Parts: sequence; structure tokens; C-alpha cells
Amino acid sequence: MLDINEKKVCAILDKIIAHELAGVSRYTHYSLMVYGLERLSLVGYFKGHATESLDHALKAGELMTGLGGHPTLETESIKESNKHDLQTIIKESIEHETKAAKLYHELLDEVKDKSVYLEDYARGMIGSEEQHVLDMRKIVKK
Repeated sequence: MLDINEKKVCAILDKIIAHELAGVSRYTHYSLMVYGLERLSLVGYFKGHATESLDHALKAGELMTGLGGHPTLETESIKESNKHDLQTIIKESIEHETKAAKLYHELLDEVKDKSVYLEDYARGMIGSEEQHVLDMRKIVKK
């Protein structure tokens, strides 16, 4: 790793961890609150996203501790609309995934041309989050 600002990278990774941990709560909640004909398929879908969010938080935490950082115990604040129709849940999910992509873009901007490993990590995560948005848009498309 070339001259990266480890404190700044750790601060960005900490925001990513807090956001991904909020995703664990968000998607677990959705898996419990989804109703209707789609319930059987969507419960697994949202549980899968909760698991993936945890995996993302753990990966960011491993990177952060490798750089000497101390990951947060807190999660990002989650807005509760108290609306659990599929359109609203997917809209909120798209907002969550879009914000995640922006956080990974922030990391990419910080490590670009300084660390191939962290740059590849950030690019891969951006791709993953963007793919989620595309998939979610298909769910609600009429």
C-alpha cells in the first residue's frame, strides 16, 4: 500500500460498518414485516440481504482492524416509515443500497492509485450495491 491516509480510510470504513449493520436490522425487519402473495419468496430474499449486510460489515471491519482502526459498535440511524407494502419497502431498500454505493465510492476516491487491494475491494462493493439496486428496480417495475 502506497501512501494511504490510514486514519481517513478507517473513518470511511467505520461509516461503512455502521451503514451495513443498519442494513442487517433493516432487512431483518423487512423479512418479518412483508405480507401478501409474495411473502414466501420475499422472506428469504430479505434474510439473504441481512446476511450479506453482515458479511459486508465484517469485511470492512477486518480491513479497518488491519489498518489499526477500532470499529464502531453503533449502527447508522434507520428511518421507520411504518409502511410495509412492497413498493415502500423496495423504495427504502434502494435508498439504502444507493447510500452504500456512495460510501464505497468515497472509499475508492480515497484509495485510488494508492492501494490496489483496497481499490479492488471498493470497486467490487460498488458493483455489488449497484447490482442490488438494479434487481430491486425490477421487483417493483410494472
